[in-house]
Amino acid sequence: MATEAEAEAALGYEQARDELIEVVRRLEAGGTTLEESLALWERGEELAKVCRRWLDGARARLDAALAREEERADED
Repeated sequence: MATEAEAEAALGYEQARDELIEVVRRLEAGGTTLEESLALWERGEELAKVCRRWLDGARARLDAALAREEERADED
């Protein structure tokens, strides 16, 4: 059985983003109990972390690609 961390890691960026949007929509709509609101907030925080990890990884890949291009330009 997958751990919670493994399950979170398996979420793609778009999937996590879409779920986060739904969590925010539900929180903004109101009508939930305090306990439900807290659970939604916690889930939103987890999803935001997943999105941040994906974006940080994408930035690192882009930075590495740009650095390689710069090195190639300097060699020419």
